[in-house]
Amino acid sequence: MDAKMMNTILNWIETNPLSATWIGLFLFLALVFLRDITQKKHTIQRNFPIVGRLRYFLEMIGPELRQYWVANDKEERPFDRTERSWIYATAKGQNNNFGFGTTEIQYEPGYPIIKHKAFPYPESKAYVHNSDPSCIPCLKVIGPNRKFPYRPYSIVNISAMSFGSLGKNAVLALNRGARDSGAYHNTGEGGLSNYHKEGADIVWQIGTGYFGARDNSGKFNLDVLKEKVGKNACVKMIEIKLSQGAKPGKGGILPAKKVNAEIASIRHVPEGKDCISPNSHSEFTNVKELVSFIEKIANGTGLPVGIKSAVGEIEFWEELAEEMKRTSQGPDFITIDGGEGGTGAAPLTYADHVSLPFKIGFQRVYTLFQKEGLSDRVVWIGSGKLGFPDRAVVAIAMGCDLINIAREAMLSIGCIQAQKCHTDHCPAGVATQNWWLQRGVDPEIKGKRAAKYIQGFRKELLSLAHSCGYEHPGQFTGQDIEISMGMNRYQTLEGLLGYKRDEVKFTKLQDYTVFPKRQA
Repeated sequence: MDAKMMNTILNWIETNPLSATWIGLFLFLALVFLRDITQKKHTIQRNFPIVGRLRYFLEMIGPELRQYWVANDKEERPFDRTERSWIYATAKGQNNNFGFGTTEIQYEPGYPIIKHKAFPYPESKAYVHNSDPSCIPCLKVIGPNRKFPYRPYSIVNISAMSFGSLGKNAVLALNRGARDSGAYHNTGEGGLSNYHKEGADIVWQIGTGYFGARDNSGKFNLDVLKEKVGKNACVKMIEIKLSQGAKPGKGGILPAKKVNAEIASIRHVPEGKDCISPNSHSEFTNVKELVSFIEKIANGTGLPVGIKSAVGEIEFWEELAEEMKRTSQGPDFITIDGGEGGTGAAPLTYADHVSLPFKIGFQRVYTLFQKEGLSDRVVWIGSGKLGFPDRAVVAIAMGCDLINIAREAMLSIGCIQAQKCHTDHCPAGVATQNWWLQRGVDPEIKGKRAAKYIQGFRKELLSLAHSCGYEHPGQFTGQDIEISMGMNRYQTLEGLLGYKRDEVKFTKLQDYTVFPKRQA
């Protein structure tokens, strides 16, 4: 640009300041728009160019605003701001410490205290497996008598969330995060999709709709399941879903807006129509038939088979324990989901009032199996808002061998708790099939964040174990935790719940790092 043209432009700006300002603003916003729409780090900015930046500004000044106008850091539900901040910081590899001391009310009934030892387990002696300081293997092998037994590398794993409820980029990100952290990834009742095949170990969940393992009439087809399991060595276990905490006794709900051609093909259902699973299984109607179904799948695939259920009436569990004791058959693992668990779509009353909370439900089932001498034979998995180290410690002290996390994993890949999962308008692009919103989730970047969250979670879990004198978190007992009963009154978790978890015959961590391989 020569001097004459430059002078002409400057003279025009000087004589037309308002027009020049508007043109300058337009060019600036155009550049910001192009920058936002092409970058991949921030989902909201990518999905909502320019406008999305307002969220981050408001988030930045949020603490100051909330002091006067909005909820404080501990009031939001289901996850308050401090909980979400911990997950976001952990997933991004940022500083996830907090300053100035606790903001919790430690005398509030139900508040847990983890009792540290005067002489902690020296972290200098901690065994590091395969250069991964966060590795925490399961202390039990799942299905030791099956053809393909399985020992999870990680006691923290990704819970059931279907492709359909979540978008393909979210599933890809979670699977890559599970792969890179060594966790397993539960498919959810939507079945196995191509997006679950990025390298993570897979737990294939089979619900009442038998999606991906059914014939053209919607009936379960063992041959279809065997064929797919045979072709996919990543599948390590099968989980039969009886019910879940957020909609117990009711089938899955995938709104018509989310049922596109790809999902319809994977599930063998009509495109563009609500995909509502039956509320009960057609393959079994009682405990004996359930156990028979479990053995049928285990014998056909060679994989460990378990069940997932929320807890309501106790008679079912009594019958199941009796049948397992009588036949020496039944589930290799049991996932107990609490009423505080999440879901993509559920009637409000089901989400709020049906099924027991995790601690109560787990205590009732676990003690029942203890009474029958079966609790040590089963691998116990806890699910339902357990995605934080302190809650995981409580669940383990109660008897859980593994922890499944769902919404917390969603938060790690960009979920902002907008609570629009059922509308197909998730602004973060996680729980939607909208192509524009989904593009905001970059599987590579978000996959790394999911992995960092799981690894960070495990590191803090290990640190807590070391503080309490243990090498492995699986050694926690109900004596290591005290629960507030009100002002100046605390009681051990063991005393409060009225039972002791099975004794853990722990040797040393490296003894549990032998992982049986399932060949293709």
